[in-house]
Amino acid sequence: MSKATLTTVFIAFLLTSSGAKPNGKNKKPKQAVPAIECDMRAGKISLSEFIVKCPANCRETKEKVYGTGVFASISSICNAAIHSGVITNSGGKVIVMKMAGQAIYKGSLANGVRSLSLPNWRESFSVSVGKPKQGVTYPSTLVFVPSRPTTVKTGEPKDLPYSTVSPVTEAPEAEPSSTAAPPTTTHVTIPITTSAKPRATVHKVREAGSSHPYFSSVARQSQSTQGKGPAQAFRGSSVYANRFSPRTNTGVHRSETSVAIRRQPHASSASAPAPEEHKPPSETSHTRESLAGSNPFESGFSAQGHDLTARVPELMSQGDPNCKVDIAFLMDGSWSIGKRRFKIQKDFLVDVSQVINVGVAGPMMGIIQYGDDPVTEFSLKQFSSSKDLKPAISKIVQKGGLSNVGKALSYINQHFFSDANGNRGGAPNVAVVLVDGWPTDKVEEASRLARESGINIFFVTIEGPDENEKQNVVETNFVDKAVCRTNGFFSLPIKSWFALRKAVQPLVKQVCDTDRLVCSKTCLNANDIAFVIDGSSSVGTGNFRTVLQFVANVTQEFEISDTDTRVGIVQYTYEQRLEFAFGQHNNKADLLNAIKRINYWSGGTSTGAAITFAADQLFSKSKPNKRKIMIVITDGRSYDDVRAPALAVHRKGVIAYSIGIAWAAQDELEYIATDPDRDHSFFVDEFDNLYKYVSKIIHNICNEFNSQPRN
Repeated sequence: MSKATLTTVFIAFLLTSSGAKPNGKNKKPKQAVPAIECDMRAGKISLSEFIVKCPANCRETKEKVYGTGVFASISSICNAAIHSGVITNSGGKVIVMKMAGQAIYKGSLANGVRSLSLPNWRESFSVSVGKPKQGVTYPSTLVFVPSRPTTVKTGEPKDLPYSTVSPVTEAPEAEPSSTAAPPTTTHVTIPITTSAKPRATVHKVREAGSSHPYFSSVARQSQSTQGKGPAQAFRGSSVYANRFSPRTNTGVHRSETSVAIRRQPHASSASAPAPEEHKPPSETSHTRESLAGSNPFESGFSAQGHDLTARVPELMSQGDPNCKVDIAFLMDGSWSIGKRRFKIQKDFLVDVSQVINVGVAGPMMGIIQYGDDPVTEFSLKQFSSSKDLKPAISKIVQKGGLSNVGKALSYINQHFFSDANGNRGGAPNVAVVLVDGWPTDKVEEASRLARESGINIFFVTIEGPDENEKQNVVETNFVDKAVCRTNGFFSLPIKSWFALRKAVQPLVKQVCDTDRLVCSKTCLNANDIAFVIDGSSSVGTGNFRTVLQFVANVTQEFEISDTDTRVGIVQYTYEQRLEFAFGQHNNKADLLNAIKRINYWSGGTSTGAAITFAADQLFSKSKPNKRKIMIVITDGRSYDDVRAPALAVHRKGVIAYSIGIAWAAQDELEYIATDPDRDHSFFVDEFDNLYKYVSKIIHNICNEFNSQPRN
């Protein structure tokens, strides 16, 4: 037999033994991947591991994501996948693996998606590239957590089976579970009806601390069946009707909201199985808008089918939305304060925590104790209600040491107001410093850096130095050197420790007055702004005055001082002239007068050399923590190269804007701008239209600041 024949026989044998068929009918079937919407949360799907396909443009929807790498199950699957780099904004396949809940989820910014921090959640998940391993087949349809049952039966509830839905069917929205417990042993029937697509019921809450919608519905049913009003009820948690109302004996004016489940002799027990995935309070119908962007915390009730005899738990307050601030209290733990006064200080902080109405939609509160060194007693995110804060404050133990306030201010600036500690970004940062007597170190530099980071510093000084003791003060006028404004708003001098509690209401009123928290408006302060103005002959005297008016209009919007925004101006032709440097005019009136006095120069146009000159003469002397901003205004093409000088200042951290008028070259404007795609470059057809761009420049500078995450 020839070699060719042997080869033919061998190939035929292989084909026969493997069972291969030329038409490919034995090929492995292709994995069917169900499609989901951008807002689909992992917790809505009851499978422990599955594959899905995300659509395009989910990043634009800005659906919430909680965590980094490992995400809370209330997170959007698709945006978590974009955040992790598993898919791009074009969409794609994602494998989701469920896991146990975590005690903390840390937020971060990645791939254009901003994830939020969350203290804890009962279930987590991770995402990976949607390419199944060999031999692994995922379900082709998704199993969703069921919605509420359409009827409620008496007796013990039975577990409902999960329903299998086709991949294009949207899962019904899970509602918060509810448990109510009247103080009697009476059984209660609560009728619940839902349609195929349940409608959200919005309950308007009139009191400052909003009640759960479950309370409202139960109260209405009780009223209709018994003819009794909500006042004849078992009591829920009390809320403060007015933070700033006259004080009672306890220092707080209370208004109690209460509802009732009246005795119904023939009623049977209500039962409703709790859905596996709860909507966080920040996404319930009555708080959706007020809590946009805030961290959700588990709260509410879960209905059980047994006798409703348990004591009704108090609801977690969502906080006062009119006082949405992140507050750090720096309490004095030095030995000079003594045990008795340290106890008075803790009582004061307890009173403040109760009056201020802490909650995820309102103020969040943390405490640092300082002595020789500062230590965080608890962070902003550790407690999300005034009720929980009270025992936590009471347990704080005095650490002793000196009163190193400066060191404590540096600590909060560098470590405390961070995403990891619960800083929310959109809420103003406030530091309230309690001092017994006076600090034992210097506060000026530390407080300046804190202010320039956007922290509003308040000082509560108790029993300050008398005339004989003032010689012992390390830094005289330390309060004026530390606070944002020396107008009395940011300082509360208290003559005696026994009068400290009288300061509760005034302090709460001031820290909640967000319009006056000037240091938090960091887009309008903490800047070094250099205007680089074209003074070439093509501009002309009249147009040059128009440019100066534009510069004055922009600077008018900023807070001008040595610790806020500083302005410097360079005028250029072939040559460059420093009109005035940063810090040369440290109040708004002087600065505006200096701008008006600038004389028109006339000459050629060397924009590249002017940028280099501004970097050397102005930005080389810029302060730490100041944002460096350069605004170049020109009306024509430069005689020299602008690319290399612009790139050099960009690398030094300068945010550059370019404004071209009339005959300016578009390509040069884009070279100068740090990011022309983010409106850092503007073209104006005529000088007289410059005024239209004042608000755009201010808006972009503020957006630039707000988009930068705090470390």
